[in-house]
Amino acid sequence: MDASIAKPLLAVALGYCLGSIPFGLLLTKAAGAGDLRAIGSGNIGATNVLRTGRKGLAAATLLLDMAKGCAAVVMAAWLFPIAVQLAAIAALIGHLAPVWLGFKGGKGVATYFGIVVGFSLADGLGWPVPLAYALAWLGMLGLTRYSSVGGLSAAAVTPVAAAVSGRIDLALLFLGFTLLVFWKHRANIARLFAWTEPRVGAAKHG
Repeated sequence: MDASIAKPLLAVALGYCLGSIPFGLLLTKAAGAGDLRAIGSGNIGATNVLRTGRKGLAAATLLLDMAKGCAAVVMAAWLFPIAVQLAAIAALIGHLAPVWLGFKGGKGVATYFGIVVGFSLADGLGWPVPLAYALAWLGMLGLTRYSSVGGLSAAAVTPVAAAVSGRIDLALLFLGFTLLVFWKHRANIARLFAWTEPRVGAAKHG
């Protein structure tokens, strides 16, 4: 196969395989906390892991979901530098729609953050963009106690921060990611408007 085709395909495969690792599900099963898909919202992300009462597992899920997004970008930058953005796209899609789970994955907030950090480490993005993501995420989570509001706020500011930093190429990429994250949170958004969205620590939804 021609290298011009092979490298992008390998970058996509690398990103998707990393992104689709369902750490929340694997960790809760390994810890004897049951099938995460039968708990709370059924989501495989850290917020739902927290509903098992295992704060350590939730923290580990959060960090590992970040790490897989970061690893996809950094490894692609090393192995397939012409296709880093393809690997990033594949990593987020892998998390949102893992083939191993019938394409029912997480909502992308932690993996998106890991991808942004990966571009800062390996593609010269700089640190103001991931800092903006983290501040919006943690700040709005702390202010509202809504996990969804924190994640959506972080996703919303990231394309703007990338554009302000002069990386229009990544601003456009991140805009696409932001739209995907908002789409995955459409039920949360509906509950926010209906004032029925649970705050962190509640037993239902996600």
